[in-house]
Amino acid sequence: MASIAQPSSGLGQTVRKSLPAYGFLSPWLIGLFCLTAGPVLASLYLSFTNFDLIQTPRWVGTANYERIFTNDPKFIAAMKVTFTYVLLSVPFKLAFALMLAMALNRGIQGLSIYRAIFYLPSLLGASVAIAVLWRQVFAGDGLLNAVLKWAFGYQGPSWISNPDYALYTLVSLSIWQFGSPMIIFLAGLRQIPQDMYEAASLDGAGPMRQMFKITLPLLTPVIFFNGVIQTIEAFKAFTPAFIVSEGTGGPVDSTMFYTLYLYLEGFAYLRMGYASALAWVLVVIIAFFTAFSFLSAKYWVHYDD
Repeated sequence: MASIAQPSSGLGQTVRKSLPAYGFLSPWLIGLFCLTAGPVLASLYLSFTNFDLIQTPRWVGTANYERIFTNDPKFIAAMKVTFTYVLLSVPFKLAFALMLAMALNRGIQGLSIYRAIFYLPSLLGASVAIAVLWRQVFAGDGLLNAVLKWAFGYQGPSWISNPDYALYTLVSLSIWQFGSPMIIFLAGLRQIPQDMYEAASLDGAGPMRQMFKITLPLLTPVIFFNGVIQTIEAFKAFTPAFIVSEGTGGPVDSTMFYTLYLYLEGFAYLRMGYASALAWVLVVIIAFFTAFSFLSAKYWVHYDD
């Protein structure tokens, strides 16, 4: 008598159905565990060692972290420069992006062309070539001073060589890369129902009242998203400071971004263990600001419900 075939277990069926998906995901999974998770865990171990990239890492415990918080004036200087850069560049970039998005949302002709033109700086802004160009624009004999001298007869200083202005040239470069948040703002503005503006107009609400009572409240999820992303990117900024200051963070550490200081410790001074500790401090700082943003979002971000 033929035996009755037993039905496959639910777990076995689930595994067989999942195999094709994991097969397609395998390149990403290999990259995650071999190229991301592995180096991350290695850097966590190295942060507790003294490692010069040549000799075997030597375990020193929490000595690197103790030095960061108690005996490293460069760390304090880099934190001040980085926080100043974040607090200036992110709000101004978002405000400028929102202003242009609202202008483009008025239904002008050739909208796709304008969007492409305005988005272009976001594609090029982090490149070495643009940073070199920015250094030439703000040099003593650069384009900005040439325009100032031609228009007003004023010979400006070398903006990138003056510690009073050097950081602000990098802030202006960050604001110039407004294309990415602008595109996201424009998409959010397109989702706001027009009948709300029509009803507000019938009630006598002017453009400013409509902006603060309709546009901004309904746009808060997009503002929240752009704010988080741009803040993280600002903390990670490296290329402009490295190129404009020629890798020194000068003048007088006025452009010593945290990431630039981390790079110098690891690859210029060969203190990779200390640089790994600095990297993990940056991870904690970014995680704190991200968590704070999400916790505070319930008080000012308005969703459909």
